[in-house]
Order: sequence, then structure tokens, then C-alpha cells
Amino acid sequence: MAKTRIVLFYKPYGVLSQFTSVDGMPALSRFGLPAGVYPAGRLDHDSEGLLLLTDDGGLNQRLTHPRHGHPRAYWAQVERVPDEAALETLSRGVMLADGRALPCRARMLDPEPVLAPRQPPIRHRLSVPTCWLELVLTEGRNRQVRRMTAAVGHPTLRLVRARIGNLSLGSLEPGKWRWVDRREVVGSASK
Repeated sequence: MAKTRIVLFYKPYGVLSQFTSVDGMPALSRFGLPAGVYPAGRLDHDSEGLLLLTDDGGLNQRLTHPRHGHPRAYWAQVERVPDEAALETLSRGVMLADGRALPCRARMLDPEPVLAPRQPPIRHRLSVPTCWLELVLTEGRNRQVRRMTAAVGHPTLRLVRARIGNLSLGSLEPGKWRWVDRREVVGSASK
């Protein structure tokens, strides 16, 4: 039996979470990823950060199906500084157009995360401060973090998935990848 192959990839901003380009948008095929691995889940093209790829369909299902509810941490740079009430609303679960989001952990990041500059950079307005939040979710609806922060009056400007279970980006740079041992992933997916 062949060994399961798992890759941890730092998906850059503006890249599709698939190997085929659409409408000229960059795709995973340009990053030298191993043949035969496929994304376990996805990140929107305007989000960046940790993306797992594997050749094991069962593992892919375990990582992505909502019933397994493994935690995923996102760092969101938002407009303005949320007050405690906004953070509490995020934590309890925001009402979205497709129903209430499950409760999550929401907190301000202080200090801000150290990340490679995004290309292109986010818009910068001198009169509007920004703040970094960490949201730890166990569900993965389409554009969920962006919709949640907007619902409490703090639109997301930059979004980075920093962690899935115990797996994190660490010192990985955008566009780079590394092999991951299955035991690291299975342990992360069961938490």
C-alpha cells in the first residue's frame, strides 16, 4: 500500500485553490506542487494562507466534512478597532443570510502577526485604523469570515488562514510548501 502524501502549502493572495487557471487567474499548477495531490478544502482567490493537499480521498473527506468540525484559525485584518460587544457577537455566532454561524473564538491579535507583504497591498486610508483579529471556526461556509466581520461592522481587508488543527504556517512563505506526516494531520483533524 502506497504511503499517503500530504502537502502544507502557503497559498498566496490572488491564486485559485485548484490546478486549472480560470479567466487567466493564477492556479496551483505554477508552484511546483507534487503530481497527484489535490486540495483538501479551499481558500478563495482573495484569501491566503494554509492549504492542505493530499492524494488520500478519505483523509480529504475527514478534513473537509462539517461533521468533523476541526478548528481552523483565521487572521483577519479589519477596518476599525472592534469593541468588546463586537467580539462577543462574533464569538456567540453571527446571523448570516444562510443562517446563524456556529459559535467561535474571536479575539484581537496584539501584537499583529508578522506576515510577508501582500501583493497587491490592501487599500490604506489614513483616517480609518485597522486591527487584526483571530477567529477560530469549526465550520467552513463560503466567505464566512468576511461575512461575519462585515455583519459586526468591521469589513475584512486581508484574510489569512493560519492554522488547521495543530498544523500552522510557521515560517513558510507565500507560494512555498512542505511535506506533512499523516500523524500530524490525523491528530489535527480529530481535535
